Amino acid sequence: MSNKSTQQEQDFAIVMQKLSAEAEKISPGDQSNSLPEVRDPTEPGQQPHAFFERLHGLENSVLNRLEQIAAQMEASRAAAFAEQFRRIDEQLASIRNTESVNQQLFDSLHAELLKYRDNFLHESLQKPFIHDLVYLYDHLNGLYEQLSTAAQEKGKRSRVAQWRDNLENAIHSLVEILHRFDVKEIEPRERVDRAFHRVINYEPADFPEEDGTIVMRVKRGFVWREKLIRPEEVIAKRFG
Repeated sequence: MSNKSTQQEQDFAIVMQKLSAEAEKISPGDQSNSLPEVRDPTEPGQQPHAFFERLHGLENSVLNRLEQIAAQMEASRAAAFAEQFRRIDEQLASIRNTESVNQQLFDSLHAELLKYRDNFLHESLQKPFIHDLVYLYDHLNGLYEQLSTAAQEKGKRSRVAQWRDNLENAIHSLVEILHRFDVKEIEPRERVDRAFHRVINYEPADFPEEDGTIVMRVKRGFVWREKLIRPEEVIAKRFG
């Protein structure tokens, strides 16, 4: 038998005990009791209709008391359910707060791991290789400039001009390789930015507003994911 059935039997036994006690209080000489007097209808002077009236009154009294007890039990159960729901709601709120904190910690840890991974890949694996590619780019550009000068002397249809064109295509391919490693050239700028430029020579400026103006890009600079790989070497103007 379940706990619920046992509790219902106990409640019913208590109700019947109370009703039995109230029934014992009913006696012919007790006029102060709220329940009507019940007599044997065969007694002399006892009318049948009076007996049924008293019986009906006792029935109403019993029903009223049962309704009161049922209402009290229902109110008690409602309060117990309300308290249980309140505790469940508090537990859910606590779980939601805990999950929010855990999610923030996870996001922070994930960001740190990504940063560590990127730094490790760059410093340990990519950086040496990228620097080698940048140096190769410099050498090929130097050779390209030499061939360009020679091609101008020999003419556009000379073999030197063909070598120059082939070398130019190789340089473009090398730049594409750098791009696949997230390495980009520093965008051309009109004025010197110490965060990206290294001035290797100056030319005199005629006006103060020309100070810091870039005259020539001598050697290209590169960045990897917004980190400087090699500053751009330039010639700039300087006033005074």
